[in-house]
Amino acid sequence: MHIMHHLLPMFKWFDTSAVGLWIRDSRWIFPAIEAVHIVALCLLFGAILLLNLRLLGLTLTTKPVAKLAKELSPWVLVSLIIILASGVMLFSSEAMKSYASAPFQVKMLFLFAAMIFHYTIYRWLTHSDDVVIGPVWGKLAAIVSIALWLGVGIGGRGIGFL
Repeated sequence: MHIMHHLLPMFKWFDTSAVGLWIRDSRWIFPAIEAVHIVALCLLFGAILLLNLRLLGLTLTTKPVAKLAKELSPWVLVSLIIILASGVMLFSSEAMKSYASAPFQVKMLFLFAAMIFHYTIYRWLTHSDDVVIGPVWGKLAAIVSIALWLGVGIGGRGIGFL
């Protein structure tokens, strides 16, 4: 049986929640939340992109990866928290639309994969000594990271258009 079928009660609950109804009944709340969501996504992607460009050897080459990762970590975490909180609110207002949306499903798959990768393999690599990880693993991690986070963004844009 398809996994989405098992999630239908959750989608229905969110769709009829007080938050979902409140957002849906307002003309300005959804766009305001969406603006915050997109700004946070840009901050997150910008911080991750900067670290990935360092891993690829394209910028800040004199700065150790682990030091840059530590400096950018709060930006990534706070942005991600804002993205998740605003995303739940946006989802609440369109839960049943999201249930039938292939781009939404793609976005969620990329989001969970990106978060798992970021806080496991990627975190270990970026917080290790540059000599330990080596340029090949760093470059591979950067490419995977960029692909996963771009998948989140592209899936998100697809929700509004498909």
